[in-house]
Amino acid sequence: MDRYDPLRLDNQLCFPLYAAARQITRRYRPYLDELDLTYTQYIAMMVFWERRELSVKELGRRLYLDSGTLTPVLKSLEAKGFIRRRRCPEDERSVIAALTPEGEALRERALAVPEKIASCVRLDGGEALELYRLLWKLLGCLEEPPSSTAGAE
Repeated sequence: MDRYDPLRLDNQLCFPLYAAARQITRRYRPYLDELDLTYTQYIAMMVFWERRELSVKELGRRLYLDSGTLTPVLKSLEAKGFIRRRRCPEDERSVIAALTPEGEALRERALAVPEKIASCVRLDGGEALELYRLLWKLLGCLEEPPSSTAGAE
């Protein structure tokens, strides 16, 4: 074994994970373009469709995004009329974001996206489930997963 083997790209777990994530996200683009959403806006909308209303801090935790990334996403979703933001009356420092009727209507149009993406991924059900489990395990090693993935919701 060469002492530089640990630096070979083919020996990195991070590279196929990064490349696969980029390729999957690229596959979403034509479907999300039809909805006028970026991938990050789409995953934020999925949380709004589940929860209807939540603090920006909680949304960031759920999506593993910091406020610097999340703020422009929410600003754009608000400009499109899909969400609205307001200060929390109990704590003016906290911002609450809520789904609008337009955002709720978008849910119906987005319903076909997961099936279209699943047809691009050539994994059988068991492989997909195992990959899902392993990715959440990896995330759990790096940071606590959101409560809903831990079975709390």
